Amino acid sequence: MSTVKTMINTIGESIQKSTAWVLKAAKRLFSPSDDNYPDTGVQPFEGDIPETDQP
Repeated sequence: MSTVKTMINTIGESIQKSTAWVLKAAKRLFSPSDDNYPDTGVQPFEGDIPETDQP
């Protein structure tokens, strides 16, 4: 009888851990971003525009 209880407890713990893992992933996926990038603003274009005639 105790082996059956042990198996049930083991299965229950596995389900709890799996559920916690999935919920943690979903929380990270759907939470606001935690990026700490500096504000750079608008960057002007400083390249050369080719002066060729294209049809």
